Amino acid sequence: MSDAADESFMREALDLAREAEGNGEVPVGAVLVRDGCVIGRGASCQIQQNDPSAHAEVSALRDAGRRTENYRLVDSTLYVTLEPCMMCVGAMVHARISRLVYGCIAPKTGVVQSHGNLLDWTSHNHRIEVAGGVLAEECSALLTAFFDGIREGD
Repeated sequence: MSDAADESFMREALDLAREAEGNGEVPVGAVLVRDGCVIGRGASCQIQQNDPSAHAEVSALRDAGRRTENYRLVDSTLYVTLEPCMMCVGAMVHARISRLVYGCIAPKTGVVQSHGNLLDWTSHNHRIEVAGGVLAEECSALLTAFFDGIREGD
């Protein structure tokens, strides 16, 4: 995909992150794209669903699986506003996505850049191409403002 396409789809993920924030959730959004079309959308919804696995990435993968009627999501690209955690990376490998594009790093929980690259493990039988830092400043600013608001008691 081109840089312009990556930015466009990341903007869609940012819109979903803002929706999550409006629902009182951590503002993280994700879209899954195949052949230039969005096949799955997700936003953080752990609080609403009382589900610790309801991260934006997992929600987008679940949505795509329902829409395509297949848990294998080959030849797809996942756009997510925040560097994925260990659980989400595992789900991506099992879904067989082809590419991951993320916005900002997750210094505490990220496992694609911040704490090594779990996708590089030789034990995985599937490889995922990675591009990080797409609209990183916008993604980071959204999260920073959210957590600053919590600390200030908003």
